[in-house]
Amino acid sequence: MSRLKELRKYIDKKLAKWIEDDADRAKAEAHLYGVSFAAALIAQRRGMSSHQIELLQMAGMLHDCYAYKTGSYEDHAHKGAELAGEILDELGITSPDENSLIQSAIYHHDDKAAVDSPTDEVLKDADAMHHIYNDLSKPVKEKEAARYAALKKEFGISI
Repeated sequence: MSRLKELRKYIDKKLAKWIEDDADRAKAEAHLYGVSFAAALIAQRRGMSSHQIELLQMAGMLHDCYAYKTGSYEDHAHKGAELAGEILDELGITSPDENSLIQSAIYHHDDKAAVDSPTDEVLKDADAMHHIYNDLSKPVKEKEAARYAALKKEFGISI
């Protein structure tokens, strides 16, 4: 089993424990899988290696786990980076350097105004992309508007 599949299987089990309501759990799953997919798409578009793409997909699967586990989004990015490290250590599927890349992306993903490392930026953009494209009838959040404009330009999207 690939590392990503192993992580997905683990997260699916945890979400079943953390979120009792079926509809809420389905939304959480859709968001984590959606961000993971968007991270792969963006990273590939930006010429990142297959190794970086895999790690960013893993970051996408982990990025909001703290919020889903606790029910709180307060400082969820920073606390989520710590939780991600604990999960990755438990699974034993990544090296310390890989954990650092994943945790950095998660740690920075909620600060959409800042510019961080290229891999951190992928997760921020993937999160914004999923928020926006998951429901185009909703207005774009102010903190994601600049990223949305840049993503549209990068991908040649005119809407």
